[in-house]
Amino acid sequence: VQLQASGGGLAQAGGSLRLSCAASGRTFITYNMGWFRQAPGKEREFVGAIAWSGGITSYADSVKGRFTISRDNAKNTMYLQMNSLKPEDTAVYYCACATQSFYSATMDQVQEYPYWGQGTLVTVSS
Repeated sequence: VQLQASGGGLAQAGGSLRLSCAASGRTFITYNMGWFRQAPGKEREFVGAIAWSGGITSYADSVKGRFTISRDNAKNTMYLQMNSLKPEDTAVYYCACATQSFYSATMDQVQEYPYWGQGTLVTVSS
C-alpha cells in the first residue's frame, strides 16, 4: 500500500481545511486507516481513525467535535475535515494504513500502522 497525503496549507484560527489521503492497492478497502500529526519538537500523536467500512470512527479528545474522518473506498481515498482550527493544530499530518480490518482499542497506537504517507503541513495562524 502506498499513501499520498495532500491538502495541507495555511489557515487562520477558526478556519477549515480538508486533507486527503490517496491510497494505491486494491486491498485499501479492507483495512482500517488513521490520521496522526507531529508538531515541531513533539512526538507523533493520534488524531483519529476509521474502520475499513467507514462505519466506526474514533478521535483524540483534542480534536473531537472539530475534526471528521471519512473515506470513499470507490476512490481509494480517506479524508480529514478540520473545522474550528486552532494554532495548536499546527503540525505535519500523516495518514496511515493498518493491515487489519478488526477495529481494536489500539487503533490510536502508531505501532498498528505499517504503512505511512509522506505527511502534509498544516499551519494555523492566530
